[in-house]
Amino acid sequence: MLKIGATFGKMLSGEGVIREFSTIGIQDEVKEKVYLVTDDRVMDITARQWLLGLDPRVFGIWVQDKAQMAAISGSKAFTMYFMGSAPLRESDMKRDALAVVELERQGIIEEADGTLFLMKVIHSDIHHISGLKARLLYQKFYKKPGVTYERLKAVAAAYSYPRRVRIISFRESEEYNYIFPMDLLGDIRLCGRYLLGMRHSNQVLGKIVDVRKIIVSEVPAGYKSAIYKLGRNHSAAPPPIEEYPFRVVRTKEFGWYIPEWAESYKEIHIQRTVNLGSHMLLWGKWSENHILKPDTPHLHHIHFLHFLYLKNKGAQVPLVE
Repeated sequence: MLKIGATFGKMLSGEGVIREFSTIGIQDEVKEKVYLVTDDRVMDITARQWLLGLDPRVFGIWVQDKAQMAAISGSKAFTMYFMGSAPLRESDMKRDALAVVELERQGIIEEADGTLFLMKVIHSDIHHISGLKARLLYQKFYKKPGVTYERLKAVAAAYSYPRRVRIISFRESEEYNYIFPMDLLGDIRLCGRYLLGMRHSNQVLGKIVDVRKIIVSEVPAGYKSAIYKLGRNHSAAPPPIEEYPFRVVRTKEFGWYIPEWAESYKEIHIQRTVNLGSHMLLWGKWSENHILKPDTPHLHHIHFLHFLYLKNKGAQVPLVE
């Protein structure tokens, strides 16, 4: 049965293994572009949009420009266009988009230097591969309880833009030092804000909300194996710090532990939380980026359908195996 499934997957995609996500190693040189369209305005939101929740799918979009704030506040319908690269002309956007997502406004977080608009996905269309192939891959490999085709399309759309994997550290006591990876998060560097979409089922979430502190570290893509092994700490009690399979170092302000191979870290004070459904938004502030080592390529997730698009286009995809 497995052999038949692998043969069918290879026939549809050219790949022997069908995944949900592919992992790539890049720095800040993201080629993909993301645009938000309101009634009468097109906005490049590439570096200021983040996926923060999955059920429902919720994006956070940071806006500082007052004209853009007014356009979003005055509109009821919104569309995001995910592009493989910047379009030559604005009119090319609809024709060439890899994914198109329709949204509605769900809430806002207002700050003195900008506003975070929270947008819920209400419909998605994807064009990475033919619609028939996408539907067949869904039926054979992705369909399971809670994963509708509409959900697959929305997630594939969101991960048409690479989502960086970072390491979270939280310390409750000497015995409980949580270190785990996340990719539903992002930083707003110009004003020192951080936003994280953490699943309610993560056992440490309640403790973080109580303590209102967290650390986020940037880590090299080359440590993929170690990073993925930390994923168990989302739902299980963490091992004693001396049993982690790598050395750790303490941070400057909180004195918590991060992997010794971390390149930099931010110590974040949580200022606000917002319930997004399956996830909780943690909205925080940081004042210093502590640099420990030079930057190297970082681990990012893209959807497998986006990987297929890049491969079929002949692009050099920097996969991390």
